[in-house]
Amino acid sequence: MIDIYPYMISKFKEIVEGANLSKEHVIIRARILSPEEAIGSPKRKEFPLVKGNEKMIEAEFKNSFGQAFTDEPSNFRGTIEDILSLSLNNNKNRAILIATINAVLRYLNLISNTRHCKNDEPEICSEELAKYIKERYNAKRLGIIGFQPAFVDHLSKYFEVRVTDLNPENIGKIKYGVLIEDGHSLTKDIIDWADVILATGSSIVNATINEILSYGRGKNVIFYGVTIAGPAYLLNLDRWCSQSI
Repeated sequence: MIDIYPYMISKFKEIVEGANLSKEHVIIRARILSPEEAIGSPKRKEFPLVKGNEKMIEAEFKNSFGQAFTDEPSNFRGTIEDILSLSLNNNKNRAILIATINAVLRYLNLISNTRHCKNDEPEICSEELAKYIKERYNAKRLGIIGFQPAFVDHLSKYFEVRVTDLNPENIGKIKYGVLIEDGHSLTKDIIDWADVILATGSSIVNATINEILSYGRGKNVIFYGVTIAGPAYLLNLDRWCSQSI
């Protein structure tokens, strides 16, 4: 099984040291955003942020911001060095690290689109994504790892779609005409089946990214969302997030 975290951290440290930031005492603030702050008022109420299943934390570094989805939100104040010393054995610490990576790389102008889109922008994003996949890939079967309601609704109109999720409230339910399958056991099956895999960027926080990349070797894998912004840059992963800022 691939473990991407040591390489990702090594690349981030290299960038921080190259920019002479490693010895500078800086404050990283990660705060829990309300649903309205994070996603506004979208017409769909099934987004995890709206339902409260997940929270968005935001790190600030020198007036640059980076966000991360997590089911273990927390606040943090410290230096980059402090954050790099955190144990990555839980979602809480991984979210703090990822939000920090996003904020620092945004400050260095190495990445963009690190703050979540709002209101009905997910609908625009979904249609743009459908066009992108149709133009770039000769794909008929799309595997979506992580239930994102706008994606499932829009993309199922253009592709044969299978979806997995980890939330027991969704597993086994029919959403927009698509059965939501168990992400705990069926991720490999769906990756093997699909021509293109669209995977939630929050997999970098819950550590399922290792499984996705291991099973998806040789496949077309696209990660979506603000959470994966910095890691996608460090790991050279394909990322989609057209309406974020």
